[in-house]
Amino acid sequence: MLVLGTQTMRLEEELDGWLGAAGLTKSPDVRAVIAPHAGYSYSGRCAAYAFGNIDPTNISRVFLLGPSHHYYTPKCALTKATVYRTPIGDLPVDQEAIEELSATGKFEFMDLSVDEAEHSMEMHLPYLSKVFQGHTVKVVPILVGALSSQSEAMYGQLLSKYVDDPSNFFSVSSDFCHWGSRFSYSYYDKKHGAIHKSIEALDRMGMEIIETGDPVAFKQYLQEYENTICGRHPISVFLHMLKHCSTKIKIGFVRYEQSSQCKSMRDSSVSYASAAAKVDTSGEEENKD
Repeated sequence: MLVLGTQTMRLEEELDGWLGAAGLTKSPDVRAVIAPHAGYSYSGRCAAYAFGNIDPTNISRVFLLGPSHHYYTPKCALTKATVYRTPIGDLPVDQEAIEELSATGKFEFMDLSVDEAEHSMEMHLPYLSKVFQGHTVKVVPILVGALSSQSEAMYGQLLSKYVDDPSNFFSVSSDFCHWGSRFSYSYYDKKHGAIHKSIEALDRMGMEIIETGDPVAFKQYLQEYENTICGRHPISVFLHMLKHCSTKIKIGFVRYEQSSQCKSMRDSSVSYASAAAKVDTSGEEENKD
């Protein structure tokens, strides 16, 4: 029990430290984040630049979209769990939302063993638990499988209505380029100089396309460069959601990091990027003039 207490304190201190260092102002206009899901020693600092934007005051439900790393499904899968436990607090699953999604007939349920083995959503949970401390919030975990373009569009359209309710929030889980022979990906454009610079240029190209909100352009980018963005399907579903909802929301990336800087073809790295999706009030400002 003492060991668990020590680990809990250490985790809280780490999260507090990263959130404090990011120094972000919480905004009720932030309705979603894209954040990494690697071990915190690798991506914890980067993730703070996503989760640090969240104003928990009026949010009562968080939809969590994560890619499937170990389990193959061409669909999206819902959890059978009733609560997600974290060392710094439990997050109850919103059974009402799960039932509503299940009733569409478009989702399957994942076994608890699949749920427990998947880290893409798990790594978001302590941050969400931290940010929502003192607030009542429920989670809606959705495991996003290896979707076709048509399925991405279908799920995006189906989930888009939830975006228009400001009490709903979306946490989209993705790491970016997995580079090196261990990932069977070694794209290198020498015009950028060092390998890690080429990786960054490739990732930033993808990030800029995501910021345009265009799911078709993002798909074309993935087909052309085959960048190993593990959360490409959750990101694509999210882009389709923004395309179909009534609220105008703009994605902006705020942080980019790499686990290490690749200098030779023997090296490897994983990239991490954090983004906040905000209600776009620029049109309203223009109308005021």
